[in-house]
Amino acid sequence: MNFAALKSANFRIYLGGSFLGLLSLWMQRVTSGWLAWEMTGSTSFVGLVAMVQFAPSIVLSPLFGVWADRLNLKRAALAVQGVNLAIALGFLALAALGGLTPLPLVLLSLFSGITAAANHPVRMSLTPRLVRRERIGSVVNLVAINFNVGRMVGPALGGALIAKAGIVPALAVQAALYLPYVLALTRLTLRPRRDAGLDHAPFFRALAGGLRHVWQTPLIWRAMVIVAVLSPVARGTLEILPPLADGVFGRGAGGLGTMLSTAGIGAVLGGLTKGLLPPQTPGRMPWLSLVFVLIGLALVPLLGVVRVWEQALAIVGGLAFVTTLVAISMQTAIQLELDDDMRGRVMSLWAVVAAGGSALGAGILGLLADAFGYGATLLGAGSAAGAGLGLYFAFIAARR
Repeated sequence: MNFAALKSANFRIYLGGSFLGLLSLWMQRVTSGWLAWEMTGSTSFVGLVAMVQFAPSIVLSPLFGVWADRLNLKRAALAVQGVNLAIALGFLALAALGGLTPLPLVLLSLFSGITAAANHPVRMSLTPRLVRRERIGSVVNLVAINFNVGRMVGPALGGALIAKAGIVPALAVQAALYLPYVLALTRLTLRPRRDAGLDHAPFFRALAGGLRHVWQTPLIWRAMVIVAVLSPVARGTLEILPPLADGVFGRGAGGLGTMLSTAGIGAVLGGLTKGLLPPQTPGRMPWLSLVFVLIGLALVPLLGVVRVWEQALAIVGGLAFVTTLVAISMQTAIQLELDDDMRGRVMSLWAVVAAGGSALGAGILGLLADAFGYGATLLGAGSAAGAGLGLYFAFIAARR
């Protein structure tokens, strides 16, 4: 089992506080996705809102990654979550005053995406330094499980609050949930970081050093390629579920919450499965994860053609299971290869291909779905990505 990081009180404090912040994050995702669909009835607009929440990571995460390797991470984490709280209060104020129309929704979602671009390298640099180095693999797994439990509970809570109480109470709860997270961050103690003289290196030279490290480390490079294919198609599909839940099945906000919670259950099971497997060996990529990549891409076309609600939920849960297990495996493989002074820059590039890929995928899939239909889009995207990645695996095997 790979849950050794729970022995650290420092890490347990972080895990508890971040869970409440994650509940708020996932409630905000379902709220903004539902508002986008309710305002316009457009799959493209739903995809746009999802895209602006993730797309800033493509450009900005590498820049924030350099700062994560230079700055006091505890203060940086507090600043990021403080901004998240301000954004949640902005959503609440506009909704209460009747000013939450499509343009403010896109702008607030964009601000949330910019903050997420900073949060990715900060979080992925901070959490390994809460424990001893030999427990880093356990940290990656437990943080992923925590993330996906929030992903399971948050949408259900958000959907239920919207359906029973309305948008404004849902947004008020989202803002309140950030306060305990900020408090937990103030109590953390970080393991010292090795001084590599990065503070004195020119900014873009330091950024180039992270890119060079990825390029010169085959294991990291291959993990990035796998996620760069999986994220836009499989994870991008999970970001445009409102048109499926309501447009195809007519289930409304409650149905969307159920579907996203099912994705959360699948993701939690994927994290638990990964935790029950033997710890990953540094320098190696688990072969089982490579099999699950292809399974995940095969599930995308199935989701496009299914017309039975229960079957759609099962496929969404399976898709989340696979993408989570693969993401944890790839991220663990990368983290085990890194020194602390390189972690922010390299993991910011991970955010580019993982979160940024999801954003691009959601936007492109949304546009294609409006043009060619939801089912046809998922059928074509999943089939093409699966075939391409299968050929890549065959190429790697042939070189060996």
